[in-house]
Amino acid sequence: MKRAKVLVACEESQSVALAFRRMGVEAFSCDILPCSGGYPDWHIQGDVREVLSENHYDAVLAFPPCTHLAVSGARWFAEKRSDGRQQAAIEFFMGFVGCANLVCIENPVSIMSSEWRKPDQYIQPWQFGHGETKKTGLWLEGLPKLEPTNIVEGREPRVWRMPPSVDRAKLRSRTYDGIAAAMAEQWAPLITASAARVAK
Repeated sequence: MKRAKVLVACEESQSVALAFRRMGVEAFSCDILPCSGGYPDWHIQGDVREVLSENHYDAVLAFPPCTHLAVSGARWFAEKRSDGRQQAAIEFFMGFVGCANLVCIENPVSIMSSEWRKPDQYIQPWQFGHGETKKTGLWLEGLPKLEPTNIVEGREPRVWRMPPSVDRAKLRSRTYDGIAAAMAEQWAPLITASAARVAK
């Protein structure tokens, strides 16, 4: 059976890429930053738009930056609209739409619900073994909704309480291990089967 090839876009932590590797999928993380996950051979450092234009992937899981899109930063929207930052972020997000047969685009509660469409689902870390809150939307193309795997007690907004630091942005954007594992366990078999069908 053909080994499925997956690109995890805008991921330097490699949390999702490594979860898919454990499921036998040829997954690569991609980011403009070097990886911090410890597997540089499985990381593509560069502009993901160029990577997608030059390579074929059976599935793309994208985690585009939310800095200029998240409604939590609405008080800065007027400035970001006027200087073009928000429009650039919207166009970057939309660049993942239809970029592969199977696509997931992840973002917190953001203006993309009105700029494009509402996400197919919202998930929370506490549905996947982490007693924390971080409402996150998933826009899906060809992939089913994620099913909760381990609903736990605790509703701590830890991400929002992080003190300022050099790595704060990285830590806030890192995908929870429980969510990464759920994506791999639930989607890897479907992506692999889809890749095999296409290869015939």
